[in-house]
Amino acid sequence: MFRRIYLDNSATTPIDPAVVEAMLPYLMAKFGNASSIHFFGQEARAALDKARHQVAALINARPNEIVFTSGGTEANNLAIRGLIESRLGGGNDGIDKAHIITSAIEHSAVLNVCQDLEKQGVSVTYLPVYENGLVRLDDVKAAITDNTILISIMAANNEIGTLQPIGEIGKFIHELKSGGKKIWFHTDAVQAAGKMPLDVEAIGCDLLSISAHKIYAPKGTGALYVRRGVRLHPQNLGGHQERERRGGTESIPNIVAFGKACEMAQHELDELPAALGRLRDRFESTIGEIIPDIVFNGDRVNRLPNISNISFRSIEGEGLLINLDIQGIAVSTGSACSSGSLEPSPVIRALGSDDELARGAIRFSFGRFNTAEEIDRVLEILPRAVQTLRDLAPKN
Repeated sequence: MFRRIYLDNSATTPIDPAVVEAMLPYLMAKFGNASSIHFFGQEARAALDKARHQVAALINARPNEIVFTSGGTEANNLAIRGLIESRLGGGNDGIDKAHIITSAIEHSAVLNVCQDLEKQGVSVTYLPVYENGLVRLDDVKAAITDNTILISIMAANNEIGTLQPIGEIGKFIHELKSGGKKIWFHTDAVQAAGKMPLDVEAIGCDLLSISAHKIYAPKGTGALYVRRGVRLHPQNLGGHQERERRGGTESIPNIVAFGKACEMAQHELDELPAALGRLRDRFESTIGEIIPDIVFNGDRVNRLPNISNISFRSIEGEGLLINLDIQGIAVSTGSACSSGSLEPSPVIRALGSDDELARGAIRFSFGRFNTAEEIDRVLEILPRAVQTLRDLAPKN
């Protein structure tokens, strides 16, 4: 039986054994509810506080600026919908109209929220990203109106890995605020966390989303950074948890695991991204020589070190994915959240690519546990798989 090779780390990551070890006690003996005042509750509360410090340290935030959620999707919903709802209507400083600026290649957890808010009367501008997959600051500036109250631009794209100029955007928004403009800045950093340094002060963002299962912790937990003084309307109404920003009993085992994963990610920032970049470069430098008619999607410089998105002409990406899976190699045709869609990747289309390139796109995403030997094995199998599918394709 062959050993399977997992190259879909942008969809989710395997749980690190050290993370499992950290969370196990809270699945058994340390089972208390962090809202209880007895010993068991205090034990859980201490673990929750420790994890909050660990998550905050990864992004240079204050612990009391971290709100735990069920994942990146909920964090994005709380950030965008929570801010808009806090500003619309009631209150002395409430407003009647709201405008959001975002990009055309945001994750569906951002795009779908914006589209739903449009149905409720909120106006949204979707910025283009051009051939390199990058938002231009000039376009951000040009899109601002008197009603703009939120700009949401992802730190790194989940399909092509491009790094958006969030530092430049944050600096510009800070200048607007200094002039009296009330605009908030949110960034979805779910893909970026653990693969690049994230500093909320350097970025200048008001809200930032991250997720546990992208950094070797279990699914079901995430966090939203909320800068001190930013008001959000809670989306989960219930108890007083998370400073009344997110009701519901905290999942202490998962949060402990998340905290441990953030601590490990912070310690590895000098080494892991470089190691992932070496694997990616090893893969790309060879594949460019042995397989003809391919296109590397997105910017080749301003990108995460662990994602390589490649379009293979004359084949369907779905067919190549299945062929590779049969041979023990797991990859993706795009975002895991869009799995099952037969439409060409909207991210690749946003780069100006035609349907053939969009349908033939494959994302290879590398992780902590991948090895050079695995990459060499993939490079043996991939050319044959591509050629087989091209031979079977109808000839024009």
